Amino acid sequence: QVQLVESGGGLVQAGDSLRLSCAASGRTFSNYRMGWFRQAPGKEREFVAAMRWSGSSTLYADSVKGRFTISRDNAKSTVYLKMNSLKPEDTAVYYCAAAPAVFISRKANEYDYWGQGTQVTVSS
Repeated sequence: QVQLVESGGGLVQAGDSLRLSCAASGRTFSNYRMGWFRQAPGKEREFVAAMRWSGSSTLYADSVKGRFTISRDNAKSTVYLKMNSLKPEDTAVYYCAAAPAVFISRKANEYDYWGQGTQVTVSS
């Protein structure tokens, strides 16, 4: 059974940085796509970043491109989202997601497994 556990959220000020972690277990993830999504109060869940566990291809939402970086540590079976230059509009619950697939995707309905989410709050 696939389990995804996010951590690393918190309350920070605008301009600060955070690194979110997603510990993945229950499968060999080498053929999986991994994604980060976020959902702010009253808004729909939106795509943030994605990558394949194997390979170097990444995909980012325009709103975070140049500020956020998705990466992985194979030995720790963990995917990270490094967030720099945080803005109040980045405030949301951040979710890690996974699916067995060849190509990366920005579509939430193309991910099968989800973590419980971690809250990120950015004050101005």
